[in-house]
Amino acid sequence: MAGLRLDTREGAFAERKAGNPIVPGKPDASLLIQRVTHADAARRMPPVSSHKTLSLKQVDTLKRWVAEGASWKEHWSFAAPARPKLPPVVAKAWVRNPVDQFILAKLEAQALTPAAPADRRALIRRVTLDITGLPPKPEDVEAFVADRSPNAYEKVVDRLLASEQWGEHRARYWLDAARYADTHGLHIDNFRAMWPYRDWVIQAFNRNMPFDRFTIEQIAGDLLPNPTPEQLIATGFHRCNVTTNEGGVIVEEVEAIYAKDRVDTTGTVFLGLTVGCATCHDHKFDPIAQKDFYAMAAFFRNTTQNALDGNISDPPPVMTIPSAEDKPRWEQLKREMADLLERAEKVRNESGADFAKWLDDEPRRRIASPVDRADEVMALNVADEAAFSFKNQPFKVEMPMGATLIDGPLAGRKALALAGRASFEFPNVDSFSADKAFTIAAWIQVPKGEESYVIASQTDPESRFRGWALELNGRRPTLRVAALNKSYSIRTGIDHRLTAGKWYHIAFTYDGSRDPRGFALYVDGKPVLMEGRSDQPNLRGEFRTYAPLRIASDGRRKTFSGGAIADLRLVTRALREEEIRLAKLWPVVDSARTKDTSALSSEDRDALQFYFVNREYGDFLNVVDEMRTLEEERETIARRGTVTHVQHERADSQPFAHILHRGMYDQKREKVEPGVPYALPAMPDALPKNRLGLAQWLVDETNPLMSRVTVNRFWQEVFGTGLVKTAEDFGSQGEAPSHPELLDWLAIEFRESGWDVKKLFRLMVTSATYRQSAASTPLKLQKDPDNRLLSRGPRFRMDAEMVRDSALAASGLLVDKIGGASVKPYQPEGVWEAVAMPVSNTKSYRRDTGD
Repeated sequence: MAGLRLDTREGAFAERKAGNPIVPGKPDASLLIQRVTHADAARRMPPVSSHKTLSLKQVDTLKRWVAEGASWKEHWSFAAPARPKLPPVVAKAWVRNPVDQFILAKLEAQALTPAAPADRRALIRRVTLDITGLPPKPEDVEAFVADRSPNAYEKVVDRLLASEQWGEHRARYWLDAARYADTHGLHIDNFRAMWPYRDWVIQAFNRNMPFDRFTIEQIAGDLLPNPTPEQLIATGFHRCNVTTNEGGVIVEEVEAIYAKDRVDTTGTVFLGLTVGCATCHDHKFDPIAQKDFYAMAAFFRNTTQNALDGNISDPPPVMTIPSAEDKPRWEQLKREMADLLERAEKVRNESGADFAKWLDDEPRRRIASPVDRADEVMALNVADEAAFSFKNQPFKVEMPMGATLIDGPLAGRKALALAGRASFEFPNVDSFSADKAFTIAAWIQVPKGEESYVIASQTDPESRFRGWALELNGRRPTLRVAALNKSYSIRTGIDHRLTAGKWYHIAFTYDGSRDPRGFALYVDGKPVLMEGRSDQPNLRGEFRTYAPLRIASDGRRKTFSGGAIADLRLVTRALREEEIRLAKLWPVVDSARTKDTSALSSEDRDALQFYFVNREYGDFLNVVDEMRTLEEERETIARRGTVTHVQHERADSQPFAHILHRGMYDQKREKVEPGVPYALPAMPDALPKNRLGLAQWLVDETNPLMSRVTVNRFWQEVFGTGLVKTAEDFGSQGEAPSHPELLDWLAIEFRESGWDVKKLFRLMVTSATYRQSAASTPLKLQKDPDNRLLSRGPRFRMDAEMVRDSALAASGLLVDKIGGASVKPYQPEGVWEAVAMPVSNTKSYRRDTGD
């Protein structure tokens, strides 16, 4: 209540209004001693209401400490580790490596002796389970028992460390820390494509990636110079958080929750600190201020991830992962596309003279359409009236009540404004089907409401929405198609909401492949990220319907009331990007084509030049044809692959956060820049104040926690309990290390070895400490009941995945295969067969069918 902290030097010794909490050498002058000894119970600390008391012995200890000078040390984990000297021991012959020397020194101090070496069969079982998560094969056991060479055990260890199962087993522990899951975790809890990140972790361990690089790539792989696809995949670490799309959630609140999750996870996994306790107030037990928490949150509040996940498997940002077989060609296509783009720009720049000649010729006045006339099914052109054409034949329609002409999106052009239930209906239009490509494009003015609107449709109300509809849902362009009573909604990313009252040119294309990934959306001539494509099966059946084509209606309840439409076009081909941009510019081109050259504005010239280059200039069209071929090949490869979630930093802003009063998303206080806890070494000025700088600070040699926390976690995986039992809390409420010198020696050794994970594990499992028999004695049970002194070999229960895998391996049902998911009953016997099931350690299981 008084804002007093005794876990910082400033708090303990700084002068306050009533005096100093602690005056070294003067107990009677120290407010601390005065309050714990006060005669008045109402003023004595701790207060009666806390139900805590200090014994007379404890009070005496405090008095003596102050009288002797009040020596003050920061909490052990915040002090930089230093490599200690190896302690002297008596039984030197038992020592196999430095680990043993620290363990033995502690045992001898307690008058304990190490246990005898474990039986060979027990030892190979133990080390095989600890390194691979699987029991040893019978033939491997017998070979080890029979091998009497001096390095027989070391050969087993090296073989196991070189196995693929090493990476799978290590990844299982890491993925638990990374809160890995194949679903979103809330609400509908839909599948999400995260398994490429899982496989990256496995491969990183199997390649023995240095742990500092392992850390940097997961936190900030996207911020590295020219990041590789693998470095982008690694950033899935912070895309494993629980996400939601539940109706009624508040975006700002969800964003605050995501940032908190990432701070908590980073603090726990890499620092071993409960930083989340400072979400609502200063940490009660560790020197972590609330400001420190939100300074760390700032690192994670500048990414492009949407707050809501759309209940789909691929909420952006995501990246395409080609299959292993396609990867070489995929990378080659990138290079070829870059070369073609460079060629296209060069050809475009060289077109000036030919364009000037064309501009003065008669042919430009005969331009009739932005696309080939033979491909156009219907067009709406609004000049002085609404003029429709069907297959290039003009026809007149009655203006319905509520339809009026207004100024359009481009100067000199009109648009069709719609109110109430105003709509148009055209029978006998049957050109769109599941096996045919098409494009729907239009200029639209967005209504003010948030509800669902329909721009154009061809649906059969009697068949539970069979057909297609171009809609706005929550101001997000959506194409809905339905066949066999199954509806597919292909929509923009959540962050691509259109602004009410503003004009946009939108275009949906479909390539006729029946694959939902065959749809593409363009807004203002540019492709945008879409949702709902990769997590749906291919279209089955037919969405073609003989219902009328409707403008501004779906034939039932939806309309486009409050919106406006101009230059609507329906085309029986998937237009290319440059053709869509031309359709967007068409009103300008159409207006400019009949003007004298001297009367053309700069806007007119730019539009006409774009038309000329993309429709008339042969050299450029040749490049476009080559690009189209490469794009089609790239799309084919993408469909055979998958996607994974990644992190992308915003380029248009700098990271920052606000301190949230009591952690409430809507109670913003002071604005804070990215930073690290004050109690730890500051970030060097040379580091960028973003996620990359944070990652580099974590692995910097001045950080006292990173290497300690990591070696402790690995020790726990081998010995069952960490040197610090509270592996996720190195703060004052955690346990002190059982062997502090050994912890620091391992931390320094790990860092100076180049963060070599395999070397660290080899050191641990080849020690005499690890090789002891697990058998105990009455004396050891009395002095070392929990085996914290390692007076005997490690003995602890296997966890769930190991129990499962051991049972499957022992029964011959375990198959090692990595990949996607497919589970189906085997016929006719009905034996269940699962191929490449994406479980946490990537193993998959099936029964041998004998064929």
